[in-house]
Amino acid sequence: MVINGKMFRSVVFHALVLGCGLIMLYPVFWLLSSSVKPTTEIFTSKSLWPTEFTFQHYSKGWFGLRNIQFGRFFLNSIYLCLVAVIGTVISSSMAAFAFARIQFPLRNLFFALMLGTIMLPGHVTLIPQYIMFHKIGWVDTFLPLIAPKFVGDAFFVFLIVQFIRGIPKELDESAKIDGCGWFTLFFRIILPLSFPALITAAIFTFMGTWDDFFGQLIYLSDIKKFTVPLGLRLFLDSSGSSNWGAVFAMSVLSILPSLIIFFLGQKYFTQGIATTGLKG
Repeated sequence: MVINGKMFRSVVFHALVLGCGLIMLYPVFWLLSSSVKPTTEIFTSKSLWPTEFTFQHYSKGWFGLRNIQFGRFFLNSIYLCLVAVIGTVISSSMAAFAFARIQFPLRNLFFALMLGTIMLPGHVTLIPQYIMFHKIGWVDTFLPLIAPKFVGDAFFVFLIVQFIRGIPKELDESAKIDGCGWFTLFFRIILPLSFPALITAAIFTFMGTWDDFFGQLIYLSDIKKFTVPLGLRLFLDSSGSSNWGAVFAMSVLSILPSLIIFFLGQKYFTQGIATTGLKG
């Protein structure tokens, strides 16, 4: 069998891609392997295949943490993520609709100012926000992590604006002829057609909120309100007696919700990214 140059390049390319993919997935394989290894083998054995499978790390991690089940942290994270997703999607879609379809004074200036906030690092506003939330008594509650989601996120507003601009304006004119107002136009026509962009914003918000550690560390101090990232931190002991097996086992469980959400919305996520910005 003769292999021509084009086929050879294709084989080499796919081999390189496969090799790079395996290298990037190696930490995940190591995490899965360490979660079922005996504690003595986690940092001593070089093999990904354990000599003995044990699932005690999962039971110890789930039930053996200061008389609080790890499921409590999962419920807190799920509640926080769901409210954050609802707030982000509602506020960002309404703001995006206003910027994309409604003509009002200084619209372009306000849109430019909103985009300018994307370049502002979050650490710059951290201290003023903390002082403000502390004065109104919101520290050690979920409100500082939830309330900002209901005022819109500049990146998601921009994302949805670009998607809405790709929707033909003839639909707006037809709706207005039928007597539709702005709210009816938004809820009956623009919102259903913007579903891929909304799913994209929802997935990004869910993953960002689920993986957020710094913000939750700043505002939450009651262990009963801890989320999954803060719960994983409780396994680590500064004295050196950390339960690494439980850390890896709970880390495996902690990545499952993000994977499930991503694969369930992958179709709309890809469509929302690919079709955003086709029209300026």
